[in-house]
Amino acid sequence: MKRMLKDWAVALSLGIVVFLGIQWLQPKPQIPEIAPDFTVQTLEGDAITLSELRGSPVVINFWATWCGPCRQEVPAFSAFAKAHPEIPVLGLSVDDGPISRVKRIVKEWSIAYPVAVVGEALQAQYDISTLPTTVVLDENGKVTRVHVGVMSESQLARAVR
Repeated sequence: MKRMLKDWAVALSLGIVVFLGIQWLQPKPQIPEIAPDFTVQTLEGDAITLSELRGSPVVINFWATWCGPCRQEVPAFSAFAKAHPEIPVLGLSVDDGPISRVKRIVKEWSIAYPVAVVGEALQAQYDISTLPTTVVLDENGKVTRVHVGVMSESQLARAVR
């Protein structure tokens, strides 16, 4: 029994080390100190210009409907958006399929923040190669955090502070 517990502890520890190593080795996007400005049209038809959101922190989340980890973090981002309505959260879908699919997924996943579908140009401007990727800006538009991979609600709250 002791041997089995020791084996499990070693396996679990090794798993944690591998997971943390993968997170640490994820390529971080190279984004200018001040986030590049953009204007997007949300699925509801509203235009959002990043520079107009200055004055409060902003959370930008790059995701896709086919991305399993993206789906995993949506509840945390929705809960954060509801708990902090003063902090804009913007979901930027990089899907290249029909917008109707993105709209269906937004409804199915109960996404509680504005979503826009963006093209390769904006993805390239922010150097996004891995999904999900979250970019947190301070009230002046300065990039304060770039997180590649799934974020929890508490990680998001700490990143915005």
